[in-house]
Formats: sequence, structure tokens, C-alpha cells
Amino acid sequence: MTVRAEIRKLLTIRTPLILFAAAQLLVVAGISGVLARRDDIAAAAIQRDAVAHAGLVSILTLVLGITAVAGEYRHRTISDTYLTTPDRARVVVAKLGVYSVVGLVFGVAAAATALISAALWLSGRGASLATGSGELWRTVGGGIIWNALFCAIGVGVGALITNLMGAVAAALAWLALVEGVVAALVGDGADWLPFALGSALDALPTATDGPPQWLAGVALAGYAAVFAVAAVLTTVRRDVT
Repeated sequence: MTVRAEIRKLLTIRTPLILFAAAQLLVVAGISGVLARRDDIAAAAIQRDAVAHAGLVSILTLVLGITAVAGEYRHRTISDTYLTTPDRARVVVAKLGVYSVVGLVFGVAAAATALISAALWLSGRGASLATGSGELWRTVGGGIIWNALFCAIGVGVGALITNLMGAVAAALAWLALVEGVVAALVGDGADWLPFALGSALDALPTATDGPPQWLAGVALAGYAAVFAVAAVLTTVRRDVT
């Protein structure tokens, strides 16, 4: 019942649709930026770099995950949610499950948009998509998983920082500023921070020195698990009034 309630909530708000549309625009713009300025677009490595933009949609799925909990606190519907399902842990677990699947859907859609956009660009310039490249498909798969895991992490962040604007600002500041500062201070140790791990999982060009893809996926899943546990433990003790 709790899962059904979360799905109904998800289908009655506009935020997921807005973020979904923005995600496709982000992918198309990123791929266009890569393929429009390169002459060697037939190379599988260049195509992989372009398609990797599907992973960057994870920034939006992170925000979506945050709204799953912090959005309810902002609109003051969280009390009704907990009255309907007094077991708060079940509510958080349901949100984690539903939004992880939603993140997966975002990833699949972004990957499809990336492949179609790249194929159209390549066709227009007399080249074709390197569908036989295993690295290309590993990048696609990594980007999909990155989206799902960041959406789950977003739920955890929203449960820990219940102020919606504060949670979104903190998450984006971490991605845009904090990881860069940490990287400057500790060097290779920053490869194990969330966005760096997602970049390695998605094989972004900036992650060439990061951990192997499979290890990046395991480590990022570990972050998602830690945030999930923290979200449950914090939520069951918090006064929502």
C-alpha cells in the first residue's frame, strides 16, 4: 500500500515531468556540443564521450530524489503521510524503492535520447553509430545505473535535510564546489567521492584516472546504502510537528 501511495503522489505532481523534459534537453545539448565541433566523430571514443552525457542527467534525478521527502516537508503533507502509515521506516523504504526505479527510468530515457541524437548527428555527417563498441554500451549502462543511484541518494539527502531549498542547494554546492576543493586538497583520494564515482561509472572523459567502472558502481551503491540507512534512522526519531 505504501508503494502504491508513493506512485500516486509521483503521478500527481509536475516536478518529475519538468525534470524529465529538462533531462532530454540536457542530453541533446551536450551531445550536439561534442559532435558539432569534432571532425573525428566516426571514432568510437568520441561517440562514447558524447553518449556519456546521459549520465549527467543524474544531477536532475538527485534533485528529484530530494523532493520525495523534503518536498513533503515543504508542502506540509508529511504529517498526513506518517498518519496514514505510522511506520516511518516503511515510508522511507518505499520512497527509496520507488524513486530508485524512477531514476532508472530517467537513465534509460536519457540513454535512448543520447543514442538517437548521436545517430542523427552522425548520419547527417556521413558517419554511423559504433554499435559494435563494447565501451559504448558500458558507458550507456553505467549512465543508467548512475541515475538510479543518485536518485536514491537524493531521497537520503531529503530525509536528512528536510528543508527543500536547503537540501537542493547543499547537494548542488557539493557537486559544483566541494568535490573540486577536496580534489585540489587530497588529489587522487577525491576519486572516491560521489560525483567522481558517477563520472567513472559513466566513463566521462574527466574520469579517465578514476577507479574501474565496476568498482565505481560498487562504491556509489555503498554511498546510496549509507544514505538510505541514515535516512531511516533519522526519520524514525524526528519530530515532524
